Amino acid sequence: MERILPFLSVLSRRRFLGTAGAVTLAMASRPASAEDAPEPASIHTKNVTLTVNGRRHALDLDPRTTLLDTLREHLGLTGTKKGCDQGQCGACTVIVNGQRINSCLTLAVMHAGDEITTVEGLEEDGNLHPMQAAFVRHDGLQCGYCTPGQICSAVALLAEHKAGWPSYATADVATVPALTDAEIAERMSGNICRCSAYANIVSAIRDVAEGGRT
Repeated sequence: MERILPFLSVLSRRRFLGTAGAVTLAMASRPASAEDAPEPASIHTKNVTLTVNGRRHALDLDPRTTLLDTLREHLGLTGTKKGCDQGQCGACTVIVNGQRINSCLTLAVMHAGDEITTVEGLEEDGNLHPMQAAFVRHDGLQCGYCTPGQICSAVALLAEHKAGWPSYATADVATVPALTDAEIAERMSGNICRCSAYANIVSAIRDVAEGGRT
């Protein structure tokens, strides 16, 4: 009897494991039905009024919507590009209250009442902004995907320099730095050009800075 009990115990464990495995396999292979689907969570929208390129827009948005997706998907301003969507490439750069930001890293609801400018809003009366014209003149682009962000960043860069903001490349932060190539490169380092048109971008920015056409 003592020799039979261990055998029955092993047999019982084997039978249990086999049965459990078969049930699990059957459940996994069973096609999902509509009854199995979870109820969709209700989306609560928020009414937000944004001022973009001088025009006011009243929008009902999911509060989690980024400024980038709002510009592209809700306002049709597709000049602002989605690159990395992590704030690393600068393709989504726009100007908010005179300062450049990565629109993929901020929520639209945070900018009610702000003045938002995209690349579409830089031109005036059908004429290119001086920075846009300089990029064309100096061939500061190749594929063009990063160009809107580059141009918005460059416009804000000149405003920051005019206000006396130093950069990491500034030797003496107590003085207004000369806008050297090193200064421009450092101040534009948040905008990546995978085509490597950097030299021409610097030339375009220098052209506008020296010509006083900002």
